[in-house]
Amino acid sequence: MSIDFSARYVMTIGGKAATGTETITVVNPATAEAIATAPNASREQLDQAVDGARAAFALWAAKPVSERQSTLRAMAERLNANIDGLSQLLTREQGKPLDAARNEVLSAAHWCAEFSKLSLPVDTIEDSNTTLVQTRHVPLGVVGGIVPWNFPLVLALWKVAPALLAGNTLVLKPSPFTPLTTLKFGELVRDLLPPGVLNIVSGDDRLGPWMSSHPGIDKISFTGSTATGRKVMQSAAGNLKRLTLELGGNDAAIVMPDVDVEALAPVLFWAAFANSSQFCLATKRLYVHEAIYEQMANALVRIGRSVKMGDGSAEGTQLGPIQNRLQYQRLINLVEDSRFHGHRFLLGGEIPKGKGFFFPVTLIDNPPDDSRVVKEEPFGPILPLLKFSTIDEAVVRANDSEYGLGASVWARDYRQGQAIAERLQAGSVWVNEIHTITPHKPMAGHKQSGIGVENGLVGLLEYTVPQTLSIKKADAPRAAP
Repeated sequence: MSIDFSARYVMTIGGKAATGTETITVVNPATAEAIATAPNASREQLDQAVDGARAAFALWAAKPVSERQSTLRAMAERLNANIDGLSQLLTREQGKPLDAARNEVLSAAHWCAEFSKLSLPVDTIEDSNTTLVQTRHVPLGVVGGIVPWNFPLVLALWKVAPALLAGNTLVLKPSPFTPLTTLKFGELVRDLLPPGVLNIVSGDDRLGPWMSSHPGIDKISFTGSTATGRKVMQSAAGNLKRLTLELGGNDAAIVMPDVDVEALAPVLFWAAFANSSQFCLATKRLYVHEAIYEQMANALVRIGRSVKMGDGSAEGTQLGPIQNRLQYQRLINLVEDSRFHGHRFLLGGEIPKGKGFFFPVTLIDNPPDDSRVVKEEPFGPILPLLKFSTIDEAVVRANDSEYGLGASVWARDYRQGQAIAERLQAGSVWVNEIHTITPHKPMAGHKQSGIGVENGLVGLLEYTVPQTLSIKKADAPRAAP
């Protein structure tokens, strides 16, 4: 199946296309110009989506797991068959280079295909002559998925694939900054699912709170900032919704003095600046041993000067714009704070004039640990380089954060790297590699980086609730005749 990617954008509610009386405007961040409008769902339309998901739940949950697995595989095939239209649209609304957009569509399809290989376990606690005790994992009901703007399609599938495989139905909300690709995804797969199993609603900032407080939604899976995650948690308390919150990060990298600086510098650069640093697991604090600090700083500056930033649709673009004006302005404020406090800029810091939300690669030389640029998550291409002298010092400083999403350690002696990694307070820690994320590796945030787990069997079980069956094998007593 193929669709017209230039046509109007509609929601999917109860298996049917749905428009609205109100719209939201979608802007291309490379030009700061409007490119489309999308429906702004009303509260009544959200109710319709939840009611449709509730009505579809019993039949979907009763389907054999093999049938749900087959549906995920069909969704993967549909994504792969429409990679050109989806990736071009994704670049227009998100800003990332076209190659990166294609990789995101491929990753979304990959998540569907790989989750289709998982099954829900049944744990047998006792199986004797008289008693059978088993714990099953049964679906929760209606799941609400709230997706951010940095990786709008693949992070949507991080929720869609496990939720549907587990037997739930879903109401999915893309970011108001990047709704278009997700709405087209809903149109693409509409015929693969029974009506109501997957509903996709778009809207402005009022829609998320409506979902998190909705009494007909049994779980919220949210990816976004820690500040918004706290609000989601409060709002969801009304009916004790289950929660998966994948929140912010201020990921530290520790670089030991025995590394090959010239070989490692490009790896560290892209660990920090891929997707214009707009992802929660980007390296955001780079701790470099004093013996190699100057050499590493110089290497990163050289790479930063060589990188091409521009419109993601242009050939050769390596870094696109910041996705939206609000985030762009936040980065400007952060740079102004560093300049006010006298921090030394090794690269960047000057905002170019012209159209679009382009923010230069910015490297800041050893700012104080209590500075905003170290304490806060920039979510944009600003990286403080931080000098350390001992392992104990580096570990203490890396752990000195309210966040605990990811971290990395770089050392020629991988055993030393592992010993350091085991001391770091983060849910995903890499040694001599980074961002090797797969559908089969569980990802969980420590501290204020989140609640719950995504990906892997553990992530799949987040979309279920345990049910223990205790069965006496002897014949049940019969009533007297």
